[in-house]
Amino acid sequence: MEAGLTERSDEKGEEEYVLLDLDAVMEHVSIRPDTPYVLTGLDTLNPMLIIDGKVKLIGEYEETIGTCLVFSENEAPVLHKETGPSDANLFSGRCIVDPNQVPSKEVKPVARLQKVLKFRLLLDGVDDAQQDHPSTEGNASNQSTATQN
Repeated sequence: MEAGLTERSDEKGEEEYVLLDLDAVMEHVSIRPDTPYVLTGLDTLNPMLIIDGKVKLIGEYEETIGTCLVFSENEAPVLHKETGPSDANLFSGRCIVDPNQVPSKEVKPVARLQKVLKFRLLLDGVDDAQQDHPSTEGNASNQSTATQN
């Protein structure tokens, strides 16, 4: 588990992970998982996030207390091995799925992070000069689960 959480460095420099916190925005705006977005100004104090070319958000970095651990989550069925020998056992040497048990989630560590980027709606009339910064584009389906130690 520890190996998946180590910081990576290469010729270009170290990777740094930041959690994008949209909790303050979600009560005002509905964002689908596949909605396109543009993230600009990550190297500034107040990065901007533009969702679907319509919704503008401004962010502010906050240091975490301790280290946040980020995990990916996948569906994984629960498998049960054969419990003992039986003359009438039709499933000898095989794993079976318990149909009465709810499927579990497979959780894998992705990264550690020290910063959270909290976003809020950008009010009209605020200077948009930060859009000159390099941007990161993607869609909102890149989801992870984070816990804090």
